[in-house]
Amino acid sequence: MADEKKGFLLRIPPPLLDDLRRWAEQDLRSINGQIEWILRNALKERLGRDPLEPAQQKKRKA
Repeated sequence: MADEKKGFLLRIPPPLLDDLRRWAEQDLRSINGQIEWILRNALKERLGRDPLEPAQQKKRKA
């Protein structure tokens, strides 16, 4: 299922967590939502596509 999410423990320094909390509050997101947004945007930039969308298959030449 695409809506399924897996949890994991993330250890980060308290000052980084404080900055993330402030940023999330400014964007009206939870800290978890903010981290997901940051990671998704970073992957969009790196991969050149939305990581949550199915990868497009390359067409084969006949």
